[in-house]
Amino acid sequence: MLLFSIEFTQSAEKQFGKLESGVQERIISAVERLRIRPGEHLVKLVGGNAYKFRVGDYRAVCIIDYTKECIYVVKVGHRKNVYD
Repeated sequence: MLLFSIEFTQSAEKQFGKLESGVQERIISAVERLRIRPGEHLVKLVGGNAYKFRVGDYRAVCIIDYTKECIYVVKVGHRKNVYD
């Protein structure tokens, strides 16, 4: 079975660090599910190569690199302002 690695960009780590600890735990456990079959959990965003991942009222915006078998988390935040 192919497992993708997960990497947070520097800006995503900063955004993630500002969230409450309970929300951080939920996001981490949800992102771990992406490692096995990312295509089942991600929804492609219009007008780009990024995907969104829903965790309650929070979203993680990701980019998948199939050649490196890596998922890059580029943004993390509340759904009302993560797409700004």
